[in-house]
Parts: sequence; C-alpha cells; structure tokens
Amino acid sequence: MASVPGSAIVPIFPLPDVTFFPRTLLPLHVFEARYRAMVMDVLARDRRLAVVKLRPGYEATYAGKPPVHEVAGAGEIVSWERLATGRYNILLKGDCRVRLESEKPSDTLYRVVAAQRLDDVPPRADVGALLARIRGACERLLKALDRPANLLDTALAEGQPAGAIADRIAAAVLPDAALRRSCAPGEPGIVTMARASPATHHSARHPRARASRTNCLCWFGARPVIRAFFPRQKVAQLGGHANPGS
Repeated sequence: MASVPGSAIVPIFPLPDVTFFPRTLLPLHVFEARYRAMVMDVLARDRRLAVVKLRPGYEATYAGKPPVHEVAGAGEIVSWERLATGRYNILLKGDCRVRLESEKPSDTLYRVVAAQRLDDVPPRADVGALLARIRGACERLLKALDRPANLLDTALAEGQPAGAIADRIAAAVLPDAALRRSCAPGEPGIVTMARASPATHHSARHPRARASRTNCLCWFGARPVIRAFFPRQKVAQLGGHANPGS
C-alpha cells in the first residue's frame, strides 16, 4: 500500500457516524453522484482518500460543504466493485490519521483538501497493564456475545505497537461513534480504551447493555463480510456509509 506522505492533497469523504482508523478495513457502499465521481477519479490515480466525520448540524448544509472535524482517517481503496447502477462497493484499508489543513479550490463535485500526516506518538510509559485489561475486557465481551474466543486474536496479537491494538479494537468493539472518535486524534487512545471497554460488558439483563452488545455484534459480524468481499448487502447512508447488514 502506498503510504500517505507528510503533506498531501486528498479528496475527502464526509460521513456522519464513521471513524476510520489506521490498520483497519472499512467497507462502504457509495451511491451519491459526487462520491461515485470521487471513487472513479481516485481509482484512476493513487486510490487514496480520507474519510472524515461530519460535525453536528451538518444536515442543513449537507448538499454543499458541511463542516467536518479537523482529523480524518486516510487510506487506500484495496478492493472495489462497480455495480450496474453505477454505484460502488469499496473496501478501504486505513493508513494513518491526517489533519485537514485547508480546503482547496476544485472543479470536481467532491471536496479536496491539503492534509498533514499525523504519526502515532508512542506511549510515554509502560502500557502492558492497560493492554492486559483491554485483552481481558475483549475476552469477556466475546464470551458474553457467544462469539468465537479467537475472533480478535489478530487485533490483540503480541508484538505490535500499542497504538495498533487501540485502533483495531476501537474500530471493532466500541459501539458509540463519539467514543470511537475520542480514540482518533492525537496520541493512541490506550487509556480511553481501557476505561471504555469494561462498559461494554455490564449485566446482560440491562437494556442499555443489551443494545450495546447488539451494536458490537454488528461490528464483529462485519469481519467475515469484509473477507468475503461484500455479498451484495448494502452498507449505506447518505453518500455512503458503513452499516453492515442494513
């Protein structure tokens, strides 16, 4: 995969409830005309784009240039399928976080920005104990969901940077979009992850806990969908969105 350089001009794909993490896979169904044009252009170039979360209140200006957060996830289209309708199913592989510096004039239907790569900041102290808490929380969550015990083995594997574990687990098991985004900018969210993960496995009898589990299950269920490359089920909202099984 071609890495995003320190500074680059990239198209952006604004979405309401998606946080695109490095080292993760994101399936999208793209149906809005401007983003179909974006995918077509990106595939003809370097296949790179940035996914950025829309700020609250975007609905009023969605057809134009609604406000977006300043940090986005940049990645590459690694698989794609153009449907007979002209829509696309694409699979993005996350490369890095980027800070959106400025929007550039463009004659395209979609928006183009100057973006600065944000490299991970290594933890300042030993995070072994926190990683152990995250692994334990994920083990309990998988058991509560009656999912295979080895489902997150790759994400939790030893020998990878702490930030990689935080990114992959946040993308997989944090159902709340705002909480996922709290792990997105700046330093890898190891502390946030360790504090947040136990909240996803409170008593199964609690309605909010059951809803949280259901959301988590959607993310777990997406992984075989990714491997099988989109078995024709749409993942869509607005111009395109990740919502497996909708």
